[in-house]
Amino acid sequence: MSELHTPQAGDDHAPDIDVVALLMRQHGDIRNLFDEVERREGEERREAFRRLVRLLAVHETAEEEVVHPFVRRAVSGGERVVEDRLAEEKAAKETLAALDDMDTDDPSFMPRLMELRTDVQEHARAEERYEFSHIRRSTDVTNLSTMAKAVKAAEAMAPTRPHPGVQTAAANMALGPVAALMDRTKDAVRKAMGKH
Repeated sequence: MSELHTPQAGDDHAPDIDVVALLMRQHGDIRNLFDEVERREGEERREAFRRLVRLLAVHETAEEEVVHPFVRRAVSGGERVVEDRLAEEKAAKETLAALDDMDTDDPSFMPRLMELRTDVQEHARAEERYEFSHIRRSTDVTNLSTMAKAVKAAEAMAPTRPHPGVQTAAANMALGPVAALMDRTKDAVRKAMGKH
């Protein structure tokens, strides 16, 4: 199987000096990949779905490691905001893992994918409203840039497809290959931020 090119925030060559702008571009990439999966068939749909799985896993994990801890510390009412986003993310991960176990030609695949799309888009709007806007008001350009670098490092280091051989015990108990990718992303973010 050939390597899959997943659109990455920053492919547009905009400087990655603001984590909010970076994550907003990823939200756009995710919407575009949902469109691509929907309009493709057969092997092209499978490949587009693999890219979508990868980007969703990397994006959500980077947010969990970079954005949510900052919001908990720096935003008034941040604990509640983060808990709401984590509940949304958990539901989406469960649906994503179920879809990952399905063949993209299965008649029930597209209806489930459309449910996931709706959930992901609602989640993205909530992040933009309740987290991203507050992050910009709560920190300086240096911190926005540091967080952006951590997200980019996670994106660059995550494999182009899940590799079952790199799972931790926690990932094994979670969601299989999707969780393995998330685990690798957490490691990359922590390394980029100097946390080991």
